[in-house]
Amino acid sequence: MTETPNRPAATPEPEPDFTPEQYARSRERKRATAPLRYGSTATGIAVVCVFGFTPLGSGLSRAAGDVAGGGWAATATLGALALRIVLWLAALPFSLWSERINHAWGLSTRSRSLYWLDSLRGFLLLGLLMAGASTGFFAITRHAPHTWPLIVGAAGVALVFVFSFLMPVVIEPMFNKFRPLEAGQLRERLFAVARDSGVQVRDVLVSDASKRTTADNAYVSGFGRTRRIVLWDTTIEHCSPDEIASVAAHELGHAARRDVVTGTALSACGLAASVAVLAWALGLGALHDAAHVTGAADPRALALCLAVSSLLGGVLGPLYNLYSRRIERRADQFALDLTRDPAAMVSTWRRLGVRNVADLEPHPARVALFFTHPPVPARIEHAREWERSRTANKGGNSGRLREVE
Repeated sequence: MTETPNRPAATPEPEPDFTPEQYARSRERKRATAPLRYGSTATGIAVVCVFGFTPLGSGLSRAAGDVAGGGWAATATLGALALRIVLWLAALPFSLWSERINHAWGLSTRSRSLYWLDSLRGFLLLGLLMAGASTGFFAITRHAPHTWPLIVGAAGVALVFVFSFLMPVVIEPMFNKFRPLEAGQLRERLFAVARDSGVQVRDVLVSDASKRTTADNAYVSGFGRTRRIVLWDTTIEHCSPDEIASVAAHELGHAARRDVVTGTALSACGLAASVAVLAWALGLGALHDAAHVTGAADPRALALCLAVSSLLGGVLGPLYNLYSRRIERRADQFALDLTRDPAAMVSTWRRLGVRNVADLEPHPARVALFFTHPPVPARIEHAREWERSRTANKGGNSGRLREVE
């Protein structure tokens, strides 16, 4: 009688990271938000192009300037505010649509009054910035007609760095309240993670994000003495200490690798490149004729400047996204090397993927166009790759990922 040889037991399939219901919910939200995303993008581009490459933009600036006498300063300042109103009105239906969808999906907790207050503050802030930038730009082009690209480029680079320093201490408090994380094990642990990372942080703060959203997030903001770890209060409520430490380590990785400084420098380089392209475009007679402007010194050319800059931003956007995803993956690697806790990272991305209703099956084109971070499944696989590499380096003795509840 022939004996059947013993066969090794089949290796059990690993548990899926997400349930079929969670995948279905992700796909359903993607279908619900796709018209909003693409419609908003297309409308924004169409509005700036129509106003920039036709007489509509120059006519709007001229009419706004005429209210205050029609001088170049009035045209530059009030024309910017008029264009800001047009852009805000064009984006408002999509903003309201987005808020309604987020409420329907349980992602927004923002009251109607807070929504309009946020919208008003954002409108005023960007309006003032646009008016100041427009007035400064045309003052330079009028008084330095041959060297203005160098002066504007240098001034723009300086302003990028100034705003990076001011953001955590001036802009952020306009929209959120911050309190120090209360003394205890979590605060001590986060400071310990910061010390291990080699990054000095001034404080660990908690943002009142729950008045707007149920999503989770954390970040490190500021430079030098203004640098702090910021946790959303939703993150503290929903995530375990191991998961919070993992997220904090990721954010500290950006500071340790000087990603914020590098990103600011790249933004400054991008702005300088935009000025160069803008100088070329403002020298084209065909665009002058189309927009009914006379050149770079004409304050009615603001809409044309916005249109050229927006199109350039659309072209460079996927390149920036590619760079950003690589930086985010590097920060994940830093967090894994620092905490040596891949299970916490896997648990973190699972939790965020479900709670934030992330796209769990993104198309590569969508990733290229819109994703500044790697997709959630890719981040989970990265943590597992780290663990497998560590296991191989130790001869297979490191064991499996422990589970984080």
